[in-house]
Amino acid sequence: MNSKRQVKINDLTIGGNAPVRVESMLKISLDKREEVLAQCERLINCGCEMARAALPRLEYAEDLKFLVEHTKLTIMADIHFDPALALAAMEAGCRAIRINPGNMPLNKLNDVITTAKNLGVVIRIGANGGSISLAQLDAAKGNRAEALYIAVREQAELLLSQNFTNLILSAKSSSVPECIKANELIAANYPEFPMHIGLTEAGPGDGGIVKGTACISNLLLKGIGDTLRVSLTDEPEREVKVGYEILKSLELRVKGVNLISCPTCGRRRADVMKLVKVVEPMLKNLPDGVSLAVMGCEVNGPKEARHAQYGIAGTPGGAVLFKEGKPFGEYKFEELEKILPEFLKN
Repeated sequence: MNSKRQVKINDLTIGGNAPVRVESMLKISLDKREEVLAQCERLINCGCEMARAALPRLEYAEDLKFLVEHTKLTIMADIHFDPALALAAMEAGCRAIRINPGNMPLNKLNDVITTAKNLGVVIRIGANGGSISLAQLDAAKGNRAEALYIAVREQAELLLSQNFTNLILSAKSSSVPECIKANELIAANYPEFPMHIGLTEAGPGDGGIVKGTACISNLLLKGIGDTLRVSLTDEPEREVKVGYEILKSLELRVKGVNLISCPTCGRRRADVMKLVKVVEPMLKNLPDGVSLAVMGCEVNGPKEARHAQYGIAGTPGGAVLFKEGKPFGEYKFEELEKILPEFLKN
């Protein structure tokens, strides 16, 4: 988005003029090699551009190396507390690590920084709402958002004092207002560095999606955020799909078809919910960015349908189909399922 610096992890650029990247996190232990590879392949297929992989113990370093060597997905090693794990991840070929420098002894942190410099590794630093210290909270006079920013500032300054600038900054909380304010403070004080955004511990289902979307969308509309993760208690592919839907709704990136459909009312001439279910499986072969409008009646339907590349509008006798704003034909409801595949051909 608006960061002045751009970092590069393998072939993936983040920040500067690069698109907002969509991330997830692997949810399988690294020692289950084939399962992890299969999850990476599913993530690649739905558009994931980077995934964090937890490296909790040194004995998993060889598994991380195996993963890096056998997947095309960009991997960021997620490290907590132990600098030996950060060194092991870089030695395993990982060109991005996520650490909390404040949890590492300074002499050991210097070894991590030196190795990262030599290998061109990107370091993502960040704090979570659950890890704010009492000292940081006191310094912020009880303001948790400001305390979260202070935690990130302390980490950033540790690395910047060693002339390390290949950074991504991040602050996450399970509170939407707290997370937004903390990220605003980071963006205002460190505008040159790319930022990773998202709400942590958002939860499952609709509630998790709504909370994550509320936070991420608010920040993106302010020009804050170069890479995002929608953290859900769900499969990682779901996180990626929701991430792209957020970007598509904000007209920042387009992946997949833009499906426009009315909410339906008593005027509807067509069963829009049924039509959408019929149409959705047919959309996967259409190019990214194509618009399809499914409208229930003639009140707004024809105009909305004409504005989309493909349109379906209910009529008293069935439905009229539009392609590129021009009528394609009018059909009875029972004919639609048969005619739609031909209609949706490029």
